[in-house]
Amino acid sequence: MRRLRRAMIGCVLACPALTWPAGSASAAEPAQDAEFVADDDGSIQHYAVILPDRFDPAAAHDLLLVLHGHGSDRWQYIRSERDECRVARDVAAARRMILVAPDYRAKTSWMGPKAEADVLQMLDKLKADYRIGKTVLCGGSMGGASALTFAAIHPRLVDGLVAMNGTANHLEYENFQEAIRQSFGGGKAEIPLQYKRRSAEYWPERLTMPIALTSGGKDHSVPPDSVIRLAAVLNKLQPNVLLIHRPEGGHATSYEDGKAALEFVLARIR
Repeated sequence: MRRLRRAMIGCVLACPALTWPAGSASAAEPAQDAEFVADDDGSIQHYAVILPDRFDPAAAHDLLLVLHGHGSDRWQYIRSERDECRVARDVAAARRMILVAPDYRAKTSWMGPKAEADVLQMLDKLKADYRIGKTVLCGGSMGGASALTFAAIHPRLVDGLVAMNGTANHLEYENFQEAIRQSFGGGKAEIPLQYKRRSAEYWPERLTMPIALTSGGKDHSVPPDSVIRLAAVLNKLQPNVLLIHRPEGGHATSYEDGKAALEFVLARIR
């Protein structure tokens, strides 16, 4: 019997709310602010880009696409000192990856249809602007749930996936339902198939890329049950699955756990 990889030592601090602050601008802002006109509705959509030091446009670079949490925007992963954000920047810089942080439609996105369309269009634009090697999708909280959703719907576009403190089951999840209803275009009873479509737990066979998940046993903002179940199923289907579960942890992932998750995936995408 294959044993589910779980880290049970230590703990992370509980975050009292799901909202993740975006952070404030520094004097030497490393990111470029970019925009495009959304094909979906003609709106202006934004994303931020950090290029590696001594960037060579003629060389191929892997892409780390990071998705912000509920209540935040593209600047969260660029400016915030949260461990989840800081480690993404550090790992991208150390591995000379292009780091891209989109608004993906709204501060309360939850990867609804319009956000999904924006990310697809943005990926096409990035591949036109840069030589992109592998694409790794990463997010925390709402961003973790959204990363799982996007990877389950578009697995061929995602070479690696890191989801921190997210949900894999929107039919089960009960928090922030008004924001999710607006994003998805209706409630669970109205459009249950839309909620199922955006729940990675129902599509484990699609998630063939290397995957790392983090969760906290005392996370009441995004309870860990669905990602723990998903990890157990995935571990039976493929070898490249890591679950870092902290029984005493809350709605946060430590720098060390975030780095372990990212490095696990990046070591296996070649």
